[in-house]
Amino acid sequence: MSRTGNVTKADYYEVLGVSRSATDQELKAAYRKMALQHHPDRNPGNAEAEERFKACSEAYQVLSDPQKRAAYDRYGHAGVSGAGSDGGPFAGAQDIGDIFGDLFGEMFNMGGNRRASRVQKGRDVRHDLTIEFEEAVFGKETKVTVQRMEACKDCRGTGTATGRGPSTCPHCAGRGQVRYQQGFFSIARTCNACGGTGTVISDPCLHCRGEGRVEHEHELLVNIPAGVEDGTRIRYQGEGDAGRFGGPAGDLYIVLRVKHHKFFEREGNDLHCMIPISFPQAALGTEIAVATLDGEVKLKIPEGTQSGQEFRIRGRGVPHLNEYGRGDLIAQVVVRTPTKLTKAQKELLRELGETVTVENTPTSRGLLDKVKEMFS
Repeated sequence: MSRTGNVTKADYYEVLGVSRSATDQELKAAYRKMALQHHPDRNPGNAEAEERFKACSEAYQVLSDPQKRAAYDRYGHAGVSGAGSDGGPFAGAQDIGDIFGDLFGEMFNMGGNRRASRVQKGRDVRHDLTIEFEEAVFGKETKVTVQRMEACKDCRGTGTATGRGPSTCPHCAGRGQVRYQQGFFSIARTCNACGGTGTVISDPCLHCRGEGRVEHEHELLVNIPAGVEDGTRIRYQGEGDAGRFGGPAGDLYIVLRVKHHKFFEREGNDLHCMIPISFPQAALGTEIAVATLDGEVKLKIPEGTQSGQEFRIRGRGVPHLNEYGRGDLIAQVVVRTPTKLTKAQKELLRELGETVTVENTPTSRGLLDKVKEMFS
């Protein structure tokens, strides 16, 4: 503490709660914390908070200046006794924003005279489109109807009944900010009348009510490329909501939802299916017709084929998206056991069973799990 006449002034370092070796960044951080805590806007009518705010502001104004800080460190308050004279700790500054601009930023809107723009970009629009499994594989062109905001035709997007556009805000004279004096400094705040744009619509369009846009149905031809998957997004630039007051339009995103197929399952670019065969076909071998998305193909089943064995049919899968080539169709054969047999059939199987033996040795659980997956 130091004494000037009959007035005792607190040490500037103690006011900010920092050591005498504090760096510029530490000073700024300490000041920001205290200034925000004791700012008059946060403590209306609190004289004690206002005095603390003044004290920390005075301390920071001195300690943030290298020459004043050096004089203060050497001579104390006497070395900077003129720093706060003739107008307090902010004498010589044109505006409180000159000192606090980088600290308060947008919170108190004291960082300059920049005016908000009335021109705004339109929002992006999302449209979910459900397609068939085959349409995802081979692609398709289809028309969709989306709801989006479009420029009002009555006012040509100006939002005004006359079509001339907004006029200068009379409250802030087009600056977008209103300044007023609070204590020993002035504060600039966003104009409530115009929202900081500096312009207002005094004669709003009756059709769009001053918005400059109206909701409208828009029909668009969507090209779905071959090989898309569930969740694929197709972007159409500039097909979203129209911007406000001449701003650019947003984008349209078509999000694809692919229906399940009744027996094909997709893994990447490969298709999987299960093909039932009889025990004689598996034991003796055969040739069967397998349905694909392109029509039937012949598949040779060798003799001694086991249930669950897979066969790969090349080039019958899903096309690679935006590339050449296709995946494969993987057919898994499942040997079906007949449940209703005639007396003669049973006798034949008994005769076969007497000549064919299988060692009933327990298998690992891993194999059993695979069998369960196959029949699930």
